[in-house]
Amino acid sequence: MSVEKLWSDKERFFEDLMDMMVPIAGGTVELRDYRNKNKWISSDYTLSDPGRGSDREVMTWTETIEPLYVMKYPVTRGLYHFVMNKEEVETSVSNLPITEVSWLDSIVFCNELSRIFGRTDCYSLATESENTTYNNKANGFRLLTDAEWQYASKAGTKGYRYETIDKIAWYRENSNGSAQQVGKLLPNPWGLYDMIGNVWEWCWDLYDVERYGNYRVFRGGSWAEEENNCGSTIRRKSMPNFKIDDLGFRIGLTSL
Repeated sequence: MSVEKLWSDKERFFEDLMDMMVPIAGGTVELRDYRNKNKWISSDYTLSDPGRGSDREVMTWTETIEPLYVMKYPVTRGLYHFVMNKEEVETSVSNLPITEVSWLDSIVFCNELSRIFGRTDCYSLATESENTTYNNKANGFRLLTDAEWQYASKAGTKGYRYETIDKIAWYRENSNGSAQQVGKLLPNPWGLYDMIGNVWEWCWDLYDVERYGNYRVFRGGSWAEEENNCGSTIRRKSMPNFKIDDLGFRIGLTSL
């Protein structure tokens, strides 16, 4: 179907999109991270090392998760270009996850998708990205928070991964050196695909304002990572304008 036809039939487009939004019940999640206690000395280092040995401090905390809806796949190239550029991409690549998108790009996409369907923007962008605000009363599309992402990825399971890695994730050993079409491996127990591996996924959260300024969190591992770096609790961070070929995002809704 042509872009013009799809664009003229927003009701159908919206129904198809809603069919991909998986309801997630609320609960609690325990998070853990290793923070480097050494002084931060670089203003432009992209993927900062968390520290080693005695330099690292383990931090744990618990967060309450309210019910939400999570897209069963990472945002694809087809969806991204349809929303942002009003154009189709070749069928052979339309179901690949979108990559080379920054945190800022993902925020703009969420607002644009919300406007298409008359929903309220979740984000008010600021010149300084750390001052961008999230309206938690808005009914628009949004990124998952760091805690929501881990909660949704683990899907009630206890381990680092909900199944053996080759059944659920594209990573260095099986990806043939690139991102793969979404939804080809097993989903987690809540019906979410590609939460682990394939592409890292941006989250809403600032990582640590005092230490890293405007750095944002991304999660899950990717096609380029070793097995150990693909799991439900893996976390990295970078500048909000950072782009790379194994980093994308997934969207959520607070309510339908």
